[in-house]
Amino acid sequence: MNENNTNAVQLSPEELLAEIVKIADSRKARDIVAMHVTEQTTLADYLVVMTGTSNTHIRALSDEIEYKMKENFGIYPHHIEGITSNWILMDYTTVVVNVFMSESREMYALERMWGDSNPVDLSAYITEE
Repeated sequence: MNENNTNAVQLSPEELLAEIVKIADSRKARDIVAMHVTEQTTLADYLVVMTGTSNTHIRALSDEIEYKMKENFGIYPHHIEGITSNWILMDYTTVVVNVFMSESREMYALERMWGDSNPVDLSAYITEE
């Protein structure tokens, strides 16, 4: 997964977050939220959580994010987990993306777990709520 590309565009964590959210929104991800987590962890700057409507949809969301980030910016995920489950995690180092089925999102409750983080206003990147 982690291929080096010398043509990669250098995006700030905020720009990376914005692009990922726009891609997810274009593929009809539901309930997209982002949290600024730099005060809670050194593992990432932002944590993104979104819901897909089926296993096929969550795979399509993660595939589209991966494809568009490679195609448009030469940026590859550091790591992807859960391709065959109800929760796909994509680690872009400064932005960690979590694509859930609804039941799994409720069960893991990442928004509650990271409740002391700062929510990010995504309204500029989301066309439909």
